[in-house]
Amino acid sequence: MFTGIVEELGEVTAVENLDDASRFRLRGPIVTEGAKHGDSIAVNGVCLTVVEHEGDEFTADVMAETLNRSSLGVLAVGSRVNLERPMALGARLGGHIVQGHVDGTGEVIERKPSENWEIVKISLPADLTRYVVEKGSITVDGISLTVVDAGPDYFTVSLIPTTLDLTTLGLKQPGDPVNLEVDVIAKYVERLMGSREVTP
Repeated sequence: MFTGIVEELGEVTAVENLDDASRFRLRGPIVTEGAKHGDSIAVNGVCLTVVEHEGDEFTADVMAETLNRSSLGVLAVGSRVNLERPMALGARLGGHIVQGHVDGTGEVIERKPSENWEIVKISLPADLTRYVVEKGSITVDGISLTVVDAGPDYFTVSLIPTTLDLTTLGLKQPGDPVNLEVDVIAKYVERLMGSREVTP
């Protein structure tokens, strides 16, 4: 379980393409501190398992399903990535409940800078629109954000300078893909309401 509060901006240092998977080596001095085999680390919002750890780098295997359902497949050596370790029990929940299970990908449509923040418009897959509401939570590349405007096939978020400086959203340009995870509570509510029997 994660919170969507990115701990550091890491970097892909190696990519090994296998038959039905890829192995990534990533650098992240903060998230690798005390890391061991089997630990979880969110990479651009995707929960990955540490295979090896050496110094300030770790490797993780990404299966074809994850590559197809997320934007990790476009990563290359030198790509910057958002990194976060799992939430510790009893720690403050600074963002919202994030599972690290990507629901789909969107695309940066446009950026509108202003003096103290920037509005970013992102496309939204049709099957996710019902989970996105104004002032609700959404995870973009592993970043917990508040929805400003929820349109029929897009949403917007307002980014403060800290988010622009310390995450990949400061680097993304129109046309770039992003991983999306909607609020899991909305999905559970939908499932529970749909399973209720309607009585006259």
